[in-house]
Amino acid sequence: MEPTRRRALINAGIAAGAALLIGFAIIAFSRGRENDRNISLTPPASLGPNSGSSPGTNKPTTPRAYLAWVPTGLPPGFAAGAAKLSYFDRVTVVLQDEIWLLRSTDDAGKTVKAPAPFAIPIDAAGIVPARFASFLPQPYRATVADLGPNEGILSETSAALRRIGVGGTLTFKGGTVKIVAVLPDVLVGAQELVVDASTGRSLGVHTSRYLLMHARDGASPTDAQLRPKLLRLLPAGMQYPAVQVRAPGETTYLRSADLVLPQEDIKARFGEWAGRPAPGNPGFLQIDPAWIQNNITTTTVPILGRVTCNKRLIPALRAAMEQLANEGDTGVVHDYEGCFVAKFLLNDPSASISHHAW
Repeated sequence: MEPTRRRALINAGIAAGAALLIGFAIIAFSRGRENDRNISLTPPASLGPNSGSSPGTNKPTTPRAYLAWVPTGLPPGFAAGAAKLSYFDRVTVVLQDEIWLLRSTDDAGKTVKAPAPFAIPIDAAGIVPARFASFLPQPYRATVADLGPNEGILSETSAALRRIGVGGTLTFKGGTVKIVAVLPDVLVGAQELVVDASTGRSLGVHTSRYLLMHARDGASPTDAQLRPKLLRLLPAGMQYPAVQVRAPGETTYLRSADLVLPQEDIKARFGEWAGRPAPGNPGFLQIDPAWIQNNITTTTVPILGRVTCNKRLIPALRAAMEQLANEGDTGVVHDYEGCFVAKFLLNDPSASISHHAW
């Protein structure tokens, strides 16, 4: 078997057992969303020309910016230190956390509620609107710069999942947000919801997750040049002393954990559930049993034996294991640590939700 092909099979087979690897494996699913999602992504009628989603005729691309993120969030002083580097003329911090949606209402007044006592996890970002807007293509800047208190911007995928557009509202425990624009996923880092930082904090968006940096005229440092300079900004004794850096054009979405699929894409492929942090069991989740019954199954596949996974993942997992078995390559799989596990990353309730939860 060719080395590249063998490596792909191995990744497909063990992806269900590791949080990062499952993200990479899912990337192999076609991005032809309309043909490969169990949630219809037909945009709501309110995504019209005044929504902010189509100010130009050209499809927008990832903004030209440097990205830096730290696994546990940016430590105090990190952004200020980065701003002092001679390469950059401006930087902005993006806050990001999971917040819990109680209900959504479209512009016609139709309301959808999460089944009590559960809520829907939303990957939300808090920004300083004028600073964040300066990183976007000109046609979109005013839309973001004008974002006010208790106003929100949805990504196109999020709007389709919610089936709401401009004029709709999202209600969380900390307040209600009115949707004033819908923008392409690449412009908002594939965050499901973007609000100003003050509104974000009132909703529970507190963690400084990543940094966007704009190079001065004539400056074009590589990520390899930047990484050691940014590493020096981390405090001594930090649990995960690592900085991930991407130069412009090196990643699709400017966000933390940029190499795994964003949560909105995971939802679109594998279904959206309602749940809550598990009472008395920090770091884990309690998910609506009806969603689990409809989407999760336990079955047997070659090599791994009994697995509990999302039904949509089973065909690819079984096919990969069958091919390894048929070609006599069973020994290349050394470990399997599970597939469906309702938890936060690293079992940390302040972290993002693990892809294992889908």
